[in-house]
Amino acid sequence: MKLNYKRTLFVGFAFFLISAFWQAYDNIIPKILTDKFGLSQVISGMVMALDNVLAVILLPVFGALSDKTKTKVGRRTPFILIGTLLAVVLFVSLSVADNMQLDGISEIAAVTRSDDENYRDAMTALYNSGVEIDPAAGETRTLPEVFESADTFIEAAADQDTYNAYVIPARQSYAWQKTTESPVTLGFFMALLFCVLLSMATFRSPAVALMPDVTPKPLRSKGNAIINLMGSAGGILVLVLGIVFGTGKAKNALMSYTAFFLVTAGIMIAALAVFLLTVREVKWAKEAAEINDALDAEAAAKDEEVSAAGEGMTPAEKRSLAFILASVVLWFMGYNAVTSKYSVYAGNVLELDFNLTLIVAQAAAIISYIPVGIVSSRIGRRKTILAGIIMLGTAFLLASFMRAGSNVIVMNCLFALAGMGWATINVNSYPMVVELAKSGDVGKYTGFYYTASMTAQIVTPVFSGVFLTYIGMTTLFPYATIFVALAFVTMLFVRHGDAKPTDKKDLLEHLGADD
Repeated sequence: MKLNYKRTLFVGFAFFLISAFWQAYDNIIPKILTDKFGLSQVISGMVMALDNVLAVILLPVFGALSDKTKTKVGRRTPFILIGTLLAVVLFVSLSVADNMQLDGISEIAAVTRSDDENYRDAMTALYNSGVEIDPAAGETRTLPEVFESADTFIEAAADQDTYNAYVIPARQSYAWQKTTESPVTLGFFMALLFCVLLSMATFRSPAVALMPDVTPKPLRSKGNAIINLMGSAGGILVLVLGIVFGTGKAKNALMSYTAFFLVTAGIMIAALAVFLLTVREVKWAKEAAEINDALDAEAAAKDEEVSAAGEGMTPAEKRSLAFILASVVLWFMGYNAVTSKYSVYAGNVLELDFNLTLIVAQAAAIISYIPVGIVSSRIGRRKTILAGIIMLGTAFLLASFMRAGSNVIVMNCLFALAGMGWATINVNSYPMVVELAKSGDVGKYTGFYYTASMTAQIVTPVFSGVFLTYIGMTTLFPYATIFVALAFVTMLFVRHGDAKPTDKKDLLEHLGADD
């Protein structure tokens, strides 16, 4: 039995466009909230958790709804089409609210660029604004209370440490002051944000459930490897786009993101077009269902234990499902803390362009996906996941000691290790959940998986934001390390959800594809 790589790649374009969106969203929205609206890390974390709150409520609903949907183009495709089109329009609309807020703080916009001819005027305006800053915990002062004059302030700000300690907090305080004076813009932005997240929630579960729909059970880890590879490709494309537009540069903290949003939306539309022109959901799902029925009948004839996924599921299988979902919660607690805060962390602590570091991680993941799928088919998903947790935890632990001026090559190597570790976990965790589902319940179990992951992502941006705000930014990676380590413990108790290892004659057979 061979995985049809060509078909799986085409199906993966749905995940490609989803990942492109979330890469842009996770990197840019926190910067808009903190840099332009002046929200604290805690409040920003709460906003960033909003999509996960919606996901916990809606992903199981739309997953189960798509299970029961019947159209000429299939169960999942209508959700993907309508949801993507809505998300694209609303996502681009976010830049309108962003530019409205940027106009409101235009007087100090040039404080991010020392080479700007308006830099001195902007710094002077910031100095004279009277905003309060909090460079030390519990101590609130204005800039004139710290610096004798605007010229003294401008001269001192040439030092990066001084700039980080005073200019950035003052800039954000100024932004928050303008937000409170005219809260309508923030309300408009939040309303659009809610709508775009709602549109994304309508088709995420159906899009992810499509792969197991069209893939025989023993091949789902390798199929998920291809799907995740496509997702990483979408993420990398947006990160490269970020480098082109300079979204990760400190001097562009107050830039307009309109062009960036438009191009990202164009990428999503192009991926949707490829998906619609190539995927034949009804035909492919029928063929996969016939294969799965034959495999189940063969297993039953040999008196092998076959899960009924929710109806007749054994107590041992229920325990395994609970521990798998607990592990998902824990490693997402660690991983999402990094992904949701790294764009801010990179500039404030490491003084690095976050785009380049994340590209390294994504590239390492892409290289890993297919080999990981092959390894898991030989040694099992559980053992492979445990190895991935070790890699991810080690990378986060060592990254805890990195600071501004640390060796960039070492940091990139750590993120490469993190990318490989996350790929190893991601390829195998979702198939372990749907392995316990009947073919008619794949959407529902996809919802269970995303409920677990999104629950973690509701809590962790807020929880980690408290640590970053009141203890310090350097708590980010130790925080992530602890939760990843806990996931290793819970994963040790998982006993079901593994596909039976397959014996292949050679590597070429693993890579073969049927047209």
